[in-house]
Amino acid sequence: MKRFGFSLAWGFATIVLASSLVSAAVVEYTWDVENFTVERLCDSHVVTGVNGSIPGPAINVREGDTVIIHVRNKSPYNVTLHWHGIFQLASQWSDGPEYVTQCPIPPGGSYRYKFTITKQEGTLWWHAHSSFLRSNVYGALIIRPRRGHSYPFPRVYQEVPILLGEWWNVNVEDVGNNASQGIVPRNSDAFTINGLPGDLYNCSQNQTYRLNVKQGKRYLLRIINAALNEQHFFKIANHSFTVVAIDASYTRQYKTDVIVLAPGQTVDAIITTNQSVGSYYMAFTEYRSSNVINNNSTTRGVLVYEGASQSLAPIMPDLPDQFDTPTAHKFYTNITGLAGGPHWIPVPRSVDENMFIAFGIALTPCNLPGPSGCINLGGINVLLSASMNNESFVLPKGRGSSMLEALYHNNVSGVYTRDFPSQPPLVFDYTDPSLAFGNTTLAFAPKSTKAKPVKFNSTVQIVLQNTAILGAENHPIHVHGFNFYVLAQGFGNYNASVDESKFNFVNPQVRNTIAVPVGGWAVIRFRADNPGIWLVHCHLENHLPWGLAMSFEVENGPTPSTRLPPPPADLPKC
Repeated sequence: MKRFGFSLAWGFATIVLASSLVSAAVVEYTWDVENFTVERLCDSHVVTGVNGSIPGPAINVREGDTVIIHVRNKSPYNVTLHWHGIFQLASQWSDGPEYVTQCPIPPGGSYRYKFTITKQEGTLWWHAHSSFLRSNVYGALIIRPRRGHSYPFPRVYQEVPILLGEWWNVNVEDVGNNASQGIVPRNSDAFTINGLPGDLYNCSQNQTYRLNVKQGKRYLLRIINAALNEQHFFKIANHSFTVVAIDASYTRQYKTDVIVLAPGQTVDAIITTNQSVGSYYMAFTEYRSSNVINNNSTTRGVLVYEGASQSLAPIMPDLPDQFDTPTAHKFYTNITGLAGGPHWIPVPRSVDENMFIAFGIALTPCNLPGPSGCINLGGINVLLSASMNNESFVLPKGRGSSMLEALYHNNVSGVYTRDFPSQPPLVFDYTDPSLAFGNTTLAFAPKSTKAKPVKFNSTVQIVLQNTAILGAENHPIHVHGFNFYVLAQGFGNYNASVDESKFNFVNPQVRNTIAVPVGGWAVIRFRADNPGIWLVHCHLENHLPWGLAMSFEVENGPTPSTRLPPPPADLPKC
């Protein structure tokens, strides 16, 4: 019954244990998405969150458990929830991206998400997948090994979730609406650690996250970048980390004094409290891969040793320069997978589908009345957009069906088309710095809703090539429904004759979100063993409504367990 009590401490959970301790459990929650008032940065704000808290409730499960979430939408907005990194095997209707696998839950509506945790352990997270609501609608999803199984790293004294968030002093729906129109969204006003902005912000001395620790212990930090638009460095003064997992996939132990996370990514890292009794700041500061002006601020919490004097100021870590790409790239590339560890599957060596996806910022003609957001570029009024292989993705809103429903009913006409290109329409110098100054010939991309059909169980390899059109930037790309192997990554234009020799087939890192280097590329590979519609998109929140996305349509497999199940009865209608 220990597990039952622990889950109740996280709130709103009912766990029904199976007859055997080694059997899987059903973990059931009821969540209300609702508006409530919080005090932040010297003022009161009405926000939309889950069960009255930011972050929302943490989900604590074991591998093999079945999770049921009853979601009641008491907010004034349409909403969906996404379980970031969960495979959704045989539960495709619970993946959550609006108009892709489901239509939104309307105000006053409800929906039951149900999925089983299959061969995954570590730290994931959940968040709203509709507009900018995920700024406050998010939380941790922690998966421990089955009973009787252990972690592949030394025992720790305590596990601690550390969630980086982002805060606006305005209604985030207004921010999201601007982004969806191709207008540069308003910068956020603060970053937060576990919902608290920290003492560097106005009126926030008493809203600083505090982690109390004992000297001489090991702590597992489950670090989640839930921010919307910025990558971050993370450090703790005078302490180092041992990385043991990323994106709920175990790694070889990697020692470092700095963690780097893109939006959507998670890192599990062990710290040892081996310093003198005292207080030490933990701090997140932006990693900026471009000159785009963001929320140029730092959030910090404090690590407090038992017995520390309250009269001494905490020690502040030396943070990297915000433009320190070499440090970010070193972290992103030095991590390797734990070959032979729990749930490890060797890299498939033969490839059935080879794709090359060039992506980045784009432009679209501006049809807004008046000067509300239009940019005059060379005498042409434009709005910002984004594209993959010169296709700017549009969610099929207002077409009567989600993409997954259209696939299931074999009625995709008018909802999406099956012709996403496997190669860009034009080969050019993708990372030429002069492209940043507005080559309108290359920048315009048509709007479309296209999927790439692939056969069940085929192996897909994608070269993800960043472009410098309107400016180079590091882009975090998230693949729904699958983990993938990161075979290699680098700067400049991908050159197969040179770069294939760099592929790691022995112990590549396994992720669900890859930070593709600024002005560079990454090669990923995965087995398409999960039928359905799966979104692939940039996890910078303003880039999805701009169109930096595509989707895969994976055909059904040969057995009932590998076929798309019928839609649930309470699936929201469009």
